[in-house]
Amino acid sequence: MHRLISVCAGLFVVLSAVLLAGHAATDDASSTPAPACVDRLFESLSFTVCTADPAEGLLKLVHRRDDGELIGRPSAVESEAGQTLVFAMNAGMFHLDRRPVGLFVENGVESAPLVRGDGPGNFQLLPNGVFWILGDTTGVSETEAFADADFQVDFATQSGPMLVIDGELHPAFRAQSDSLFIRNGVGVSETGVAVFAISNEPVNFHTFARLFRDDLLVDNALYLDGKVSMLHAPDSGRSDFGFSVGPMVAFFRTAAD
Repeated sequence: MHRLISVCAGLFVVLSAVLLAGHAATDDASSTPAPACVDRLFESLSFTVCTADPAEGLLKLVHRRDDGELIGRPSAVESEAGQTLVFAMNAGMFHLDRRPVGLFVENGVESAPLVRGDGPGNFQLLPNGVFWILGDTTGVSETEAFADADFQVDFATQSGPMLVIDGELHPAFRAQSDSLFIRNGVGVSETGVAVFAISNEPVNFHTFARLFRDDLLVDNALYLDGKVSMLHAPDSGRSDFGFSVGPMVAFFRTAAD
């Protein structure tokens, strides 16, 4: 009888240890943030999608360092004090000297004005739009709607064309277009999370816009650029190389102690 009690007690101790270990493992797993950038297939095409919740980290637009030197590449974005860089990506079109083509606001300071009206090139293929950040709120707004709202933001970059406008694809896009490039863009989910995507193979505007609308489920999305698109995501071991660019977006998380 005593032997039976001893065996049962031993089994209880072992079972308790296993359960506690499993609970600890679960706690450790839950404390580890999910990867910000993940690869996914859409219609048999490869994309990388990066999410940034401004309530869980620091999301900002960057262009030049404090001394005025151009940052130039996503891989050159440095971690902020007390923050670790999660990912960086080009975020807006630029002139040959790397000045933003349209509106650019960094830390509340406007360095390039809003451009209104149509014209040649993708940027002025209307409607175009603005990706903006105000505190913990992010948004993608069509340019005229942004101008009419007339509110101050912490960060903003203007680009074009809009990919998705209130759930509809840009009217100029054609499903059979043979204009294929590596492209990147941004949308904002219903919960306010900024969703960035970059194609890992050349795609046309129509396919790229449908990725945002039909797969990422965002009602408004903005094209950031093509051909020069680059992503730097240290945790994923990815660091694209390319020519120097202008505006970029960067997402940081609080550094571990």
